[in-house]
Amino acid sequence: MRPLCFVLIPFGRKTIPSGRTVDFDAVYSALIRPAIEAAGMEALREDGEAVGGTIHKAAHERLILCDFAVADLTLASPNVFYELGLRHGRRPATTVMLFGDTGALPFDVAPLHTLRYELVAGGVPADPAAAAAALTRLLDEARHGRDAPRCDSRVFQLLEDHVAPDIARLKTDVFRDQVCYALEARNTLAAARCAGKDAVQAAALALGDLADAEAGVVIDLLLSYRAVGDWQGMVALVADMARPLAHSTLVREQYGFALNRLGRRDEAEAIFLELIARCGPSSETNSLLGRVYKDRWEAETEAGNAMAACGWLGKAIDAYLQGFEADWRDAFPGINAVKLMELASPPDPRRVELLPVVTYAVKRRIARGAPDYWDFATLVELAVLARDEAAAQAATGKALAAVRENWEPESTARNLALIRTVRVAGGEALAWADDIEQALRTRATATT
Repeated sequence: MRPLCFVLIPFGRKTIPSGRTVDFDAVYSALIRPAIEAAGMEALREDGEAVGGTIHKAAHERLILCDFAVADLTLASPNVFYELGLRHGRRPATTVMLFGDTGALPFDVAPLHTLRYELVAGGVPADPAAAAAALTRLLDEARHGRDAPRCDSRVFQLLEDHVAPDIARLKTDVFRDQVCYALEARNTLAAARCAGKDAVQAAALALGDLADAEAGVVIDLLLSYRAVGDWQGMVALVADMARPLAHSTLVREQYGFALNRLGRRDEAEAIFLELIARCGPSSETNSLLGRVYKDRWEAETEAGNAMAACGWLGKAIDAYLQGFEADWRDAFPGINAVKLMELASPPDPRRVELLPVVTYAVKRRIARGAPDYWDFATLVELAVLARDEAAAQAATGKALAAVRENWEPESTARNLALIRTVRVAGGEALAWADDIEQALRTRATATT
């Protein structure tokens, strides 16, 4: 899937501050669109529609959600600068600016790198091929320069030392608490999640045409399907979303998650690998990829295919480990890597060094006062691996109290079952660990 590149540019022929007339349609078709396509991206141009004199919802969603953007500042239009400000406030190092006049840039953007192109009679680019090549290079730099990208946002230039990025998985888990959208839709979906799958499906129908719904409502519906285990509903919803929203990292991750739950593992794997190639490793994406490989390992193990199982186990460990190394604060991929290392035959010696690092990571997050289910579930698994009954029981009580969606304790119970199976095969049985596993399974089948 090619990255989407949103284009902020006026339509038609306009007179710019210097008095010249510019054919912006020609600038787009001869310079900008070819450059975007040469960079391996897909151009999405603002469609020019407005409601009440303002940019409509779909344009705002494209502006915020598209992976990259190109902004032509030649007209010095208030609308373009407003949109550029929104973009800079949300996505640094992903927007390339153009300027087609010989005058000075407005003060606030003058210090930022801007590609200038010359205009000739008729208000068209003098050398569109050369300008397009230069634009392609800048887009390539934005796309592939993750190690040292050029920050194009004045906001992030001023505040980058004070802005701490969120742990990747928390962007999904706390979505409903942070986003602002219609209160009625929020309450409807919250009630539906408590009532079960049929109620969520009915709520989805009541929302009407999702093409006209706020992005927050659509994402909440996606997560509501996830909460009740309606994986097919998630897949169908993604197919009906606006393309920029469906292309966003959060949605792609949840789409791959649902595909894996449906047993469509090849498709899920391809999505996660594409995200990692496009955005780099992350604790969330790599954890989801690791789950795909872990499920393949379990399937091959159950089928008695020892050699194939060994290969998938190694890929799962590598995926989880890469995710943990991408963000040491997130213990979730770390505990999965440690656990699978313990289950390998023979056990992976790296687990000895990794275990205390994972333990420290989860305890520091809990100490900061914002723990969630996965933090306590991680402590449960760490204690079971360490054969610490008291710590395991204490963490289990906290995990059960923090459950948000029934699939969460079910997932932890499955992990404990893997540990139990390996230990039983070695002649070891821990009755208290079995009790914890059963308590989690009971919670997973309870109505919320």
